[in-house]
Order: sequence, then structure tokens, then C-alpha cells
Amino acid sequence: MKKLIKKAAIVMVAFFVVAASGPVFAAVGDQGVDWSKYNGDYGNFGYDHDKFAFSQIGGTYGGSFVDQATYSTQVASAIAQGKRAHTYIWYQVGGSREVAKAALDRYLPKIQTPKNSIVALDYESGASGDKQANTDAILYGMRRVKAAGYTPMYYSYKPYTLANVNYKQIIKEFPNSLWIAAYPNYEVTPVPNYSFFPSMDGISVFQFTSTYVAGGLDGNVDLTGITDKGYENGNATKPDTDTPATDDGKDANEVTPSEIQEGMAVTIKFSATNYSTGQAIPKWVKENSYKVLQKSGNKVLLDNIMSWVAASDVQALDTGGSNSTGDTQTHIVQSGDTLSAIASKWGTNWQELALQNSLSNPNMIYTGQVIRFTGGQSGTKSRTYTVRSGDNLSSIASRLGTTVQSLVSMNGISNPNLIYAGQTLNY
Repeated sequence: MKKLIKKAAIVMVAFFVVAASGPVFAAVGDQGVDWSKYNGDYGNFGYDHDKFAFSQIGGTYGGSFVDQATYSTQVASAIAQGKRAHTYIWYQVGGSREVAKAALDRYLPKIQTPKNSIVALDYESGASGDKQANTDAILYGMRRVKAAGYTPMYYSYKPYTLANVNYKQIIKEFPNSLWIAAYPNYEVTPVPNYSFFPSMDGISVFQFTSTYVAGGLDGNVDLTGITDKGYENGNATKPDTDTPATDDGKDANEVTPSEIQEGMAVTIKFSATNYSTGQAIPKWVKENSYKVLQKSGNKVLLDNIMSWVAASDVQALDTGGSNSTGDTQTHIVQSGDTLSAIASKWGTNWQELALQNSLSNPNMIYTGQVIRFTGGQSGTKSRTYTVRSGDNLSSIASRLGTTVQSLVSMNGISNPNLIYAGQTLNY
């Protein structure tokens, strides 16, 4: 087992090799995060320098499967923000190859990060009393991950691993494949504390805290450059292969401030300093995602914080162009609006709006108030897409899951070859 000082020395040597010879391990020293459903549809980063995210696709709890509905949007969100996206599977298989097989059969076909990206098996609970059986189940899973074209990793804690797994057997077959967590405390920890490093052979990613920021977020550091896997020269917007989620992320990454629309999900850039009012933007606000409720000139109004921000200070996380978030719509009350008029506009009734928004007096609404509702008609019949340079109807139809004929019909296009950047299409 390597001593900490020896491990640190190896990392530093790798760093200098990189500096001297190019991006062999371009990601050495990069920090990043990992997400489950508790981090929301779009995940959240702790700092501007974060470079990667691991998203949970789901997993097995002793044979019962729990899928993560947030997985694909989190992958797209990471890539939209110029970060490298990877995947992990909750792997509570004990020592059962049968359960392991069922888990891999279920989740490998659903991976949305690019080929060669990391697929980690999260083995931190449910181990059997048979250490070799546990190890065999893990190795079976890692072999399946590799055979599917991804980079296998094993995630856990050092004490749990030593008690339940023959980890030397894992790294003999898969060198430098360990992602190990160890926290000295639960104080906010923005950088790794290497004096608390879990000295083991084969660690490539060190999860050094679960309180990366106030409120909690896992913080990780890449020790070998492994998080570059799946991305050309470590460029998050140049994956080795495309999937719907990586495509969505790349599309959102290309959205310009002028193309930001109502209904899009965005995050405030860490470089942003002030709201449009001139007040300073707190750091915690920049760690979250928001829906654009309104756009006025070069400013956007964001939900939850209900603040105006320069469009140039936000990054799109998706390309959705409507007020819709699944089955939920929003309406910003304008001067002269009544609840019955809003209900009529959106194809619902005022009693339903009053109920959904907990309005004790339906006559008491105010300008700027956000009215949320599910169902309706006008908000769900049509969504919009803004044409960007290089687009054609065929590529747009493929991206949006519709047909060229449908786009032509819905938008009254007489010549399908004549569309232009900035044009708004209904679909």
C-alpha cells in the first residue's frame, strides 16, 4: 500500500509530465461533482472551476430497480455548461451475479454519456458475508461496462472496501479504477485535504467532501486524468460519440444571449456579479438552475428568485422554448389580467387555477405574480425552437423528435430550404 507522500509525489510527477508533453492527462487535478435525483433536473456545480459531473442513472437495491428520472437532463446540463459528464449506477448487488446481470442488462443500454466515458459502480451498501463473491460480482459488472465500450470504475469508502472486497484483485484487472470517498469532517470544503487521503493503490478519483458548498454537495478531484475519458482532448462539447442527452447538451451550449427564450432552463454564470438592479448576486444563487419566466430586451426574469439578470450572464441548460416544464406551465400576471382571463387564455378554468395556486381570493392577484398550472391547452399544443446558424429542417426535426412535414405545416413554410438564423418555429 502506498504511503500518502508517495501518492502525492506520483500525482505531481504526472502533472509535470502533462505540462511538458501535452494533454496526456489533461484532467489531472480537475475538480467536479456527482449528482443523484436530490440535485434536481439540472444538477448543480459548486464552483466555476468544476470540470466534470457524475450522474446517477439509477440502480438496484438487492434486485429492486429504482431509475433516476433526472439522469438525462443532468447529463445534458453538464455538457451545456462545458463540463464532462459521466455515469454511475447504484450497485447494491451483494455477492449475486444474477442481480448484477439484471442491473447491467437494465442500465447499460440506457447510458447517455458518450462511449469511453466513465460508468462507475457504486458499491457502498448491501455486501454479502462472502468477500470473494462480492468481488466477483463487482468484477462481473466492470467487465460488462468495459465490453459495452465505457470506462469502468468502482466507487466506495476505504473501510467498507477493506471489510467486504478484495480490491487488489479489482485493480489488478482494472488498474487505477478506484473512486474512493473519505471526509475529514462536514465543514464546507472547497479543495481536497490530502492529509486525509485514503491511501490505497489504484485511486483515480478522490471524493474529498460531501459539503463542497453550504447545504451539501459532493466534491471530487481527478488524480490521473481519467475524467477526460469519452471527450476529445477533454473538451466536454466534443464527445467521442453522440447520444440524445449529449446532443441536447451541445445544442444548449451553443445558445447565444439573444436566443434565450421564455421557458428555457438556465443557470447564472459564476462570472456574473450583479442582478440587473445592480445588487450583488450571492454565490448560492449561482449554484442552482432556473426557468426563464420573461425576457425583456437583454434581460431575463428567473423563477424562484424572481430577479432580472442580463441574458449574457446566464447559460442555457436546454433549448426548450415554451413556458412548459413537463405538464406544468407558468403565466406572469400582467396589468389588467384577471384569473378568469388567464384561465381562458390557457384553456383551463379559474377555479382550477385558484386551487393549484392556493388563492383564497381569486380577485386578489397582482402584476408580476407567477401563476402555475397543469394541463391546459395553449401552453401544451405548441413549443418553439429558434433556428441557429447551420440548421436545416431535417436536422431540427430529428433533434425535436418530429418530422419535416409537421414543421412545414405548423409554420406555414412554403420553401423548406429557406429558413434563417433567429427564426422561431412551432413544433
